[in-house]
Amino acid sequence: VAINDAKVPLFSLEERKTMLRECTTDLANVEIDSFDGLLAEYVKEKSGDAVIRGLRAVSDFEFEFQLALINRRMNENFETIFMMPKEEFTFLSSSIVKTIARLGGNVSEFVPPNVESFLKAKFQCK
Repeated sequence: VAINDAKVPLFSLEERKTMLRECTTDLANVEIDSFDGLLAEYVKEKSGDAVIRGLRAVSDFEFEFQLALINRRMNENFETIFMMPKEEFTFLSSSIVKTIARLGGNVSEFVPPNVESFLKAKFQCK
């Protein structure tokens, strides 16, 4: 989980890590971690060599491509793997899901059950 001072997250760092841990309990080779700084440096510190990034639409590609190139420039062993969602999810973003949840809508088809619970709890308090 990246700490990004340019964004104001809905959930705390620990809440986001908890949600991810709960979603990946059946995946023994998954480690949930967080970092503050450059992804290229974090990958190098972890002795990694690749990251997977999602592309929802063509509009995402230019920015993600720039990130991939600068990450490779900072760490020559760094590879970026792009994955696309199923067509029925290309319109989704965290902003859309948060808006639906904030307005009391059903987000169960868009997020795992534990994330839905976190969203409901967060917006019941507001």
